[in-house]
Amino acid sequence: MLLGLLLAAPLALASEGYDLTFQGDASFAGAHGGQAVQAALVDADSGEVLETASGTVSAGDDPTFSFDFPGALSEGGRYEVHYWIDSNFGGGSEGSCDPMGTDHQWSVALDASGEAVTHVESHDPGAQSEVCATFE
Repeated sequence: MLLGLLLAAPLALASEGYDLTFQGDASFAGAHGGQAVQAALVDADSGEVLETASGTVSAGDDPTFSFDFPGALSEGGRYEVHYWIDSNFGGGSEGSCDPMGTDHQWSVALDASGEAVTHVESHDPGAQSEVCATFE
């Protein structure tokens, strides 16, 4: 009986998945310090939103934002992180994802390699992609 319990433990640990930490570096501070940021972990194959997180872009810390998705990645899985910042440049509505020219938004592809992943993004307004539908 004891042997069965010892053998079951490693299998349970292996099925729990790997952690993802998704961060924005200091380059976000100048343009977006103090603004709300929302992120979603998405299964790239199905389009299913697996988890969401929200916070505020720091004007002085590095990283300027950091989201943890514990145990969310499965080895060999394909994922995307969709995120947007409620910048309201030239208009828009506070608290809602507006078009790219108004709110900055991105999609980042990630592959799970069988270990914890820390991904750090830099602010790149030229690499935006429409992600508002993820947050509806």
